[in-house]
Parts: sequence; C-alpha cells; structure tokens
Amino acid sequence: MKAHLRKIRISPKKANLVAGIVRGKKVTEALDLLKFMPKKGADILYKVVHSAASNAKNNFKQPMDELYVTHILVTKGPTYKRSVPISRGRVHPIAKRTSHITVEVGLPVGKELKAIRPKEEKVKKEEPEKKVKKSAVKKAEKKAPAKKTDKKTAK
Repeated sequence: MKAHLRKIRISPKKANLVAGIVRGKKVTEALDLLKFMPKKGADILYKVVHSAASNAKNNFKQPMDELYVTHILVTKGPTYKRSVPISRGRVHPIAKRTSHITVEVGLPVGKELKAIRPKEEKVKKEEPEKKVKKSAVKKAEKKAPAKKTDKKTAK
C-alpha cells in the first residue's frame, strides 16, 4: 500500500538521508527508529510510513507486524524563491526547497519484498502485424556485403 506526502517544506537531500536508514526494514522497526531520531525529516517520514501501514491494515486487512517498507522515494518539489535585502539596495536570493515523499509497504515474498496493490484486470490489446513493403525486402536482398580488400592486393 502507498502513502504520498507532497510539497513538504524540507530539502530532498535531508529527507533522503533519513529515508535511506529505514528502507527495507520492518514497519514496526522503522517507526521505532524514526520516533527517536533527532532529525526534522524523521518526524515527517514517521507520519508517512505510519499512514502507509494504516492504509494496508484498514484497506487490505494486513497485520502491521508482518509489513516491510518496500519502497521510499523522495523527489524534488517546487522551490519557493525568497530574498533577503542587503546594503545598497541589493538582495540575496533564498531557495526554500520542498519535497515529495512516497512510501510503499508490503509483505515479503521469498527474498523479495512485494508491495500490496489492488488487483487490476489488464486487458491486452492485440497489435496488428506490421506490414513490410515488398520493395524494402527486395532492396535488402540485392545488397551484398562489401568485399574486403587487403593492403597487399590493393598495391
């Protein structure tokens, strides 16, 4: 099951540092780590991981003890541009960076971690065979590989 948090006011670099620590861990273990970690990103990630685990529990009747953090993705969001006035009427720019965080939790299947996703029926569309022009086939047959010449025979 997935949970998304978008446009959160933390730099992606700082959030990804914390995300790397809990990737692949059990949800209960990840929540314990995040709860006591002294970083701003830990509090934010705690809420997202907890939300994803709650989604799996409520929507798919999965026990929280068996869930793993299968995938955490921290991407760059929009940057808020601000400025600070300095002497002689000039300004220094400030970039307030934001992040998009996506957390996926799932059950282990063998050695792989598999995310829980709703079953979707996929309908395969039959693709018509590509028609090849006869003239293109004839041209390809006519072309013979180029002959290699040795330096000795060329002289």
